[in-house]
Amino acid sequence: MKILITSAGRRVSLVRSFQKELKKIDSKGEVFAADLNPFLSAACQISDGFFKAPKLNDPDYITTLIALCKSHEICLIIPTIDTELLELAKNKVRFEEEGIRVVISSDEFISKCRDKRAIHQFFTEHHVHVAKEYPKDDYIFPLFIKPIDGSRSIDTYVIKSENDFTERHFKDEKLMFLEYLNREEYDEFTCDLYYDKENKLRCAVPRKRLEVRDGEVYKALTSNNFLVTYIKKNLNKIDGAVGCLTTQFFMNKKDNEKIYGIEINPRFGGGYPLTYLSGANYSKWIIEEYLLDKTIEDKFDVWENDLLMVRYDDEILIHGYKG
Repeated sequence: MKILITSAGRRVSLVRSFQKELKKIDSKGEVFAADLNPFLSAACQISDGFFKAPKLNDPDYITTLIALCKSHEICLIIPTIDTELLELAKNKVRFEEEGIRVVISSDEFISKCRDKRAIHQFFTEHHVHVAKEYPKDDYIFPLFIKPIDGSRSIDTYVIKSENDFTERHFKDEKLMFLEYLNREEYDEFTCDLYYDKENKLRCAVPRKRLEVRDGEVYKALTSNNFLVTYIKKNLNKIDGAVGCLTTQFFMNKKDNEKIYGIEINPRFGGGYPLTYLSGANYSKWIIEEYLLDKTIEDKFDVWENDLLMVRYDDEILIHGYKG
């Protein structure tokens, strides 16, 4: 059994989790990694094998990826970044025709997740509150600006007065003016949700975000709070959703039923290692579902509450690198 983690980058913990779980059922199983610059990818260096992937905008990206999977006898793909999801989802059947399964949500659902207005509409339809969007000529301070298709907290702004605006804020149609949710009043949670092949929610792990760098959590705490009940009630089944969904919610500190949905990323997030180490073994469940054809039952009570993760930087050395 061979698995591929695409756009592996720094996802060392994700690769190691699949290596560990795969070895338990197949001593010869291997986890490969692909990246545009594999020699500069820490995850590629600790994988069982790696190869250079073409750029995502390369017209031959899918054809090349299929060829690489076939030549390395890879039967399962785990995507990791937003920009590759839609193209992989659109070509899911093409991969399956070659004996390769991609753990990915439907292209329709991914398209909603990539559009912040569309995902706000999705939340509303599922009875989840969202921050109000203001017209650009009628807003209330403070407000929060973010792009409709952004990620990793890039191009986001807190605007407290007219002096904080730039001309671009008004002219760029991709920038949304949103109600500001005060961090003094709300706690921010990232929730790792696991959906089985039938689009049914099987696990939910809220992680309170304590410190974030470049859009990725560095300090976080698992929290078995009202969010689990809330998500089970409102997002128990999502058409087209499979595997790990990384979702973001704001919950009022005084009224835990006052919850706002922020976004959904239909892939593994940077904070997944905490979910995995808490006992919510999404890596194992994916292997069981997609390689062993097992059915995954509810797993809401398998993970450790109040588990604190404090991350740090580590080094991986490559000897004899010539660039």
